[in-house]
Amino acid sequence: MHIPRSIHDNLRFLTAEVGSQIYHLQTYIDTFSVTVAQRILDRSGYAHNLMMRIQNSCLNRIAGNKGSETDPVALRAVESIATDLEHISQLCRDCIHQMSHLRRRRCLRRRAYQPLLARVANGIELIEPALHDNDTRLALKIGRIEQRLDLAYRRLLKHYTARLKQRRHTEDLISALFVAHAVEQMGDALLNVSEAIISANLGQPINIDRYHSLRASVEQLGGEDAFSDLTIRPIAETRSGSGISGIASANQEESEYVAIYKDGKKQKLKEEREGVESWHEIFPGLAPRILSYHKRGQSAALLIEHLPGLTFEQILLHEPPRLLKQALRRLSGTLETIWEETKTRQAVPADHMGQLRKRMPEVYSIHPEFQQATSRICGHRIASFDELITTAQRYEEKLQPPFSVYIHGDFNVDNIIYDPLERRINFIDLHRSRYMDYVQDVSVFMVSNYRLKVLDPPLRQRILDICRDFYRFTSSYATKAGDKSFELRLALGLARSFATSTRFILDETLARAMFLRARYLIELVLSTAPKKARAFQVPVKEIFVG
Repeated sequence: MHIPRSIHDNLRFLTAEVGSQIYHLQTYIDTFSVTVAQRILDRSGYAHNLMMRIQNSCLNRIAGNKGSETDPVALRAVESIATDLEHISQLCRDCIHQMSHLRRRRCLRRRAYQPLLARVANGIELIEPALHDNDTRLALKIGRIEQRLDLAYRRLLKHYTARLKQRRHTEDLISALFVAHAVEQMGDALLNVSEAIISANLGQPINIDRYHSLRASVEQLGGEDAFSDLTIRPIAETRSGSGISGIASANQEESEYVAIYKDGKKQKLKEEREGVESWHEIFPGLAPRILSYHKRGQSAALLIEHLPGLTFEQILLHEPPRLLKQALRRLSGTLETIWEETKTRQAVPADHMGQLRKRMPEVYSIHPEFQQATSRICGHRIASFDELITTAQRYEEKLQPPFSVYIHGDFNVDNIIYDPLERRINFIDLHRSRYMDYVQDVSVFMVSNYRLKVLDPPLRQRILDICRDFYRFTSSYATKAGDKSFELRLALGLARSFATSTRFILDETLARAMFLRARYLIELVLSTAPKKARAFQVPVKEIFVG
């Protein structure tokens, strides 16, 4: 990778300095020479100053766009490497301090530490060539040192623990154990260095487990040599922590992906795989194909078919009105077909107020001003929002849906893809798919349109028009299906989505507007007798304006 000369030189000095301190630590363990110990302690400022120079240079280049030839990911990697190298330097000093307390030096088991420190020194020597040559194999070799140090530390821990149970030389054994722990932490620092180099090579943050999962997944596309012929481009990070990347051939355009790579928590990706497979059984052709699935510890990775087209969000914000109308018409037709083909008489209520109650602690942690007690204004009692939820939850129990359908479960505008050439709708991010009240998807879709951070008046009007058109379609479907409580359930679903969405919004004006809409809708529902459900209508225009 290309690193500016000044940063490269300082990193080279820092690498040499830390390597020198490891050598002196090895010497001290053999000799317990006070002069050698002092040499390590006196050099603390030099390593720290080098780290600060590197960090400041990297930050200045990133912030000022001065290093246009240098990838910001590479600069962040170098910054991270400098931090970890300085941390190793600090761990050397920690070892000196702990060993200075030893009264019986035989407690240290000196011969056990020399090969471990030799491995650390070897890892430090590999940093510069790994960076200079963009050598991922060398980076992986640096990372593997952590595993060996960790294994050696466990053996030392077992030894020292057994000795401590004898209750002899306790202080010396504790100091020796702290030295072992410090050396083990050096391995953690080298693992961080390894991951920083790999991240710079791939152009996105990545850890060792994710790298191995990514490599195994990509090799599914074309054998062992496929990985070197493909590029990985970060697309997004989900709120749950999953990373989403596009896999493309080196000579392809930015958006022409061979496949989509998604990694994250094993449970979530397992649910998504199961959701996709369920859609293939229930409604073939709507969900992308799973190309591969890999588990590694508590993480997992999916390689998913790349679907051509645009997300509904992209069409709404950037494409001409004709294409938007076409996409909405196709979406409406697809939904009606799905609902009719998957309809079942077994009612599965969405329990919107139950969902809302579970999310309110997260909402209050971001917007504590929303959490207010019951109050009175001129003698009129104003219920707290939590009290409203409790009352509305009892009310909602009387609004059983007449049927259930197979829903998307996270029906946001960025999880819907429309291919204008094929005139086809596809769904992605399907880990929450299940049989449930279709109002769940309807309400989520409408609010996901509203919460788009768009201030341009014509675009806001466009969003309102989409919400009204989608509402007309779903309301018409409910009438044909004999769903008498659709409007009341929709109002509660919209209230849930408006309120829970505020936990992702820091804009106080937008968050407050959404929260007040949620309260208004709940109060509106509670003021309507269940017997008059057919006369109730969601005030869509008033709710979605502004």
